[in-house]
Amino acid sequence: MSGPLGVLLDLLFPPKCVFCGKVLDSGEDGLCARCQRDLPWLADGEAELTGEFFSLCAAPLRYQDKVRDSIRRYKFNGRRGYHKLYGKLVAQCVHDHLAGRYDLITWVPLSRQRKKERGYDQAFLLASAAALELGEVAVETLQKERHTAAQSGLTEAAQRRANVLGAYTPVDPELVAGKRVLLIDDVVTTGSTLSECARTLRTMGAKDVVCAALARAR
Repeated sequence: MSGPLGVLLDLLFPPKCVFCGKVLDSGEDGLCARCQRDLPWLADGEAELTGEFFSLCAAPLRYQDKVRDSIRRYKFNGRRGYHKLYGKLVAQCVHDHLAGRYDLITWVPLSRQRKKERGYDQAFLLASAAALELGEVAVETLQKERHTAAQSGLTEAAQRRANVLGAYTPVDPELVAGKRVLLIDDVVTTGSTLSECARTLRTMGAKDVVCAALARAR
């Protein structure tokens, strides 16, 4: 927000780094200089992984320490405003690793129950912010019809795959048919959720699925 009201709000509630909480200096936008330097950034091939049903996934950060704590605040403590900075980071990662490989952008949806509990869909906000930075619009392609246990509570890859199997259903197959889809989520761990969504998108006729996340756990 700009103008006198924006100045007043900045004085009353100074903007802070989404990762460490430090009050930002003039010219810093969502991210302080120290975190810009010291966060566990993933570069080049380290930022990429392949998976089942999707051809490539890219993420700019490792899911650990301040990154993990920040994302948990975003998902569980109502810090939805973090999506703006997160979206910029994901968009830059997409530009660096996935440029020219997609025709439309979508996200991994929450179940109705989880969205009601949380009050918002964090992957939708992230995908919308990233798409805006890329000059695109994120479109809904999937719904999560079956409520599942949180993937973060499951330690085995087989458990994670079984937990999300058949959980996602198509919204508009004609929108996806013949298209290369960029699928966005906040965190990728084993890739089970992305793989299940990608599998569903391919059954809808997607030509290819690539993925992007803010952080990768493994």
